[in-house]
Amino acid sequence: MKALMSSVIIPWQPPPQKPRIPVVCCSTINGSSSSSSEVNLQSSQPQECKSSNDEEPKQSEIWRLFREAQKNRLSMFWELLLRIDSMVLMGMITTGEASNLRRLVMDHKVSVAEVFNDTLQKSDAEILAELRHFSERNQRNGFHIVHVCTEMAPLVSVGSLASYVTGLSCALQRKGHLVEVILPKYSNLDLNEVQGLQEIEAECYSYFNGQLHGNRIWTGVVYGIGVTLIQPLYYSSFFNRERVYGYPDDFERFTYFSRASLDYIVKSGKQPDVIHIHNWETAIIGPLFWDIIVKQGLEGTRVLLTCHDLNSQCLEHPEKLALCGLDPARLHRPDRLQDTTKAHLVNVLKGGVVYSNKVVIMSSIRSKGRVIHSLSYGLDHTLNIHKNKVVIAPCGFDNSTWDPSTDKFLPQQYGVKHMKGKAVCKAALQQHLGFSEHASTILVGCIFSEVSDVDLENLRAVFRKARRIDVQFIIKGIRKISSVNKLGLLHEPLKDKNVRFIDGHDEKQSHLIFAGSDIILCQSFHDPVLQVPLKALKYGAAPIAVNSNDDGFRNFVEHDYETTNFSRFISSTFGNMSITQALDEIRNNPSKWKRKIMDAMEMDFSWDAECCDIHASAYTAVKNL
Repeated sequence: MKALMSSVIIPWQPPPQKPRIPVVCCSTINGSSSSSSEVNLQSSQPQECKSSNDEEPKQSEIWRLFREAQKNRLSMFWELLLRIDSMVLMGMITTGEASNLRRLVMDHKVSVAEVFNDTLQKSDAEILAELRHFSERNQRNGFHIVHVCTEMAPLVSVGSLASYVTGLSCALQRKGHLVEVILPKYSNLDLNEVQGLQEIEAECYSYFNGQLHGNRIWTGVVYGIGVTLIQPLYYSSFFNRERVYGYPDDFERFTYFSRASLDYIVKSGKQPDVIHIHNWETAIIGPLFWDIIVKQGLEGTRVLLTCHDLNSQCLEHPEKLALCGLDPARLHRPDRLQDTTKAHLVNVLKGGVVYSNKVVIMSSIRSKGRVIHSLSYGLDHTLNIHKNKVVIAPCGFDNSTWDPSTDKFLPQQYGVKHMKGKAVCKAALQQHLGFSEHASTILVGCIFSEVSDVDLENLRAVFRKARRIDVQFIIKGIRKISSVNKLGLLHEPLKDKNVRFIDGHDEKQSHLIFAGSDIILCQSFHDPVLQVPLKALKYGAAPIAVNSNDDGFRNFVEHDYETTNFSRFISSTFGNMSITQALDEIRNNPSKWKRKIMDAMEMDFSWDAECCDIHASAYTAVKNL
């Protein structure tokens, strides 16, 4: 079928009024060919190690200005890249020249920030002229990664995907990669942290249900990451709803977004090394890319899929694939999208696995073999066929916000080499909650988001055992009203001078609980939402599973192959330890316990560590295909 293309080239004019220029973003139809801003910048040392001379305030101010300059420079860098996108959509430059200009900017981040320090005050024409004169180029080292996803903290957060996208993107960019994110423009986005939010003055068209439909494109910068928001015009109700997920037309909503994202990437002239897709909601990009998009200038691009929840797969009738231009007859086959159990349906997540060059399954604890054979919810046959492209990665946490040596919420900061501050935090927490302030008393914190009936029984058992010795308990419920109500069921039978119940979310209080506790009870060592075990290790509190028993924590470690560093570490320290065993070791072998705690604090399980390294290796692998 003949390609449909139309564009009108009008030079960019400054405000007050900019005309909207229609530009077709599709050349095929129907299948034809916590932020870093919260870091404590007032101190780079724990309080007990500070000197009293006048140099400390000066050094703190220097660090504050340095961090602020870094943030401004990164924002400027992204504003320039997003202006290049605007030039393409306005027809000012070709996609080929746009690709060259992006590489130029990426190769000269520092120089570019100095030369283009007043980007917002200049027109596109002025910036383009300066870019064309900025001709020196160096070899590019990092990858260009485009996330197409449905969540990103702090814009929109429902589950673990939001913090993962933001945490991993920031970590990758700190290591020299160029990372950007494409999201739907939900009506309930939190735009407070978006810098330089602006609408590109051109409608970008994408294919859906036999027609081309216009989209408004918005761009901005979040924590130094370039963000593009796609707002459908004709299908405006798709993302103008109270919730992100859980509607009967979710397949249509996210298939529209996936196709629109690919059409936008093509028209804007982006040539990323990797398009990174997530869960079933954007898994349809796999077959879309290889069956329709790849020949539109993206021959060098590869696709990587991340799965956070293998239980959510999206089964649909095959004919619905035609909505985004795919051929149902071509894809409704056992080796492609046909569901293994319900053969009359297609499985969207399965299609993502089959058509992606690499599949990353997020699991901090389970091994690759255990996930494929026991925890894949019917995808075991497909994952086993494609096991060579499957890797396991752990979740991380934001160590710019969660680090006791720089934590602005603590009464005194501390670290492995200066632990006095932890005792100060413990005393402050005991005083805050009205406990007796004895350093020898063991303080156990519990931070839960959702409490099951099994958790309730396990907690009751833990409290009964610990009541016989000098232990203080803090039970804090987060977010889920039902969970807080369930925790309330513990309150009456466990009324005790050494037990405190806390409802609701208080950021300062949460930090103090981690810092002041000796032990943190965890629902699971794989906790991608609250990241309780990771934060506990960093703050010198031992994470102990609430469902552990005196025989050790079973159903945990597999030694077959491909487990994470976090899994191996936790299994050798606290993973097989019950609360009773932990309390006994604190009392009877304090030196051994202290060594474990200090070893844990020195480990790095943040987004910048194992999680980032595994993804960087995956990007390298797919680019070498």
